[in-house]
Amino acid sequence: MQTSNPYHYVAGCISGKWKMTLLHHIHHYGKIRFNETKKTLHVSEKVLSQQLKELVNDGLVERIQYNTIPLKVEYILTPLGEDLIPALDILYVWSIRRMSELGLDIDPDALKVHTEKKYEEQLVNIINEYTERRS
Repeated sequence: MQTSNPYHYVAGCISGKWKMTLLHHIHHYGKIRFNETKKTLHVSEKVLSQQLKELVNDGLVERIQYNTIPLKVEYILTPLGEDLIPALDILYVWSIRRMSELGLDIDPDALKVHTEKKYEEQLVNIINEYTERRS
């Protein structure tokens, strides 16, 4: 039996430019649709399709297809995907803090989407400073 490194395994599940963002979007909105997400995130159709397929294959996201005309497809988090959200929250907060320390520009959309109290309470000073700098 071949063994796997747990860090490599989780990195494989969430690596990719859009996977963590997709997981957060699905968590935040409850579900996403392909074309709406493509427009919102400004991601190519090919990349979005591939990243969603990988998330489905890894059991983090479920693809629900409705037999309607036109065809309707939605993506929701599985229980495994929901279990991953607290870890992604920790990575998000850590990343914002570190980027602030380094003086790196933070994508304003990242601060707009993560509006729940759990983020605001931990990042209030950074968000306020960033908002003032951008004004």
